Amino acid sequence: MAAFGRRNGLMATQLMKALTGSSNSRCLSGIVSSEITTSHTQKWMQDTSKKSPMELINEVPPIKVDDRIVACEGDNDPALGHPIEFICLDKAEPAVCKYCGLRYVQDHHH
Repeated sequence: MAAFGRRNGLMATQLMKALTGSSNSRCLSGIVSSEITTSHTQKWMQDTSKKSPMELINEVPPIKVDDRIVACEGDNDPALGHPIEFICLDKAEPAVCKYCGLRYVQDHHH
């Protein structure tokens, strides 16, 4: 059994060398070249006719909530949302969800 595990480890090392040019398994970012990433980013940024996701989410007004704490899931449909985040609304300025960027503010009834 130990020989089988060593042989599989050797095969994995050889596979990593073939993919990344290194046997270091932490070097997975080498699989996608920085040239591809840079060209993709440039392609996204050159089209100024479309709004970026951050610009689109900033157009959504802050959501008013009665309670001190809100649970953000990103969407009503769990398949389209994100992990639940509980956000405290004690501050005066809107609180921002770290996953989707939605803003929440406590609606004071004064």
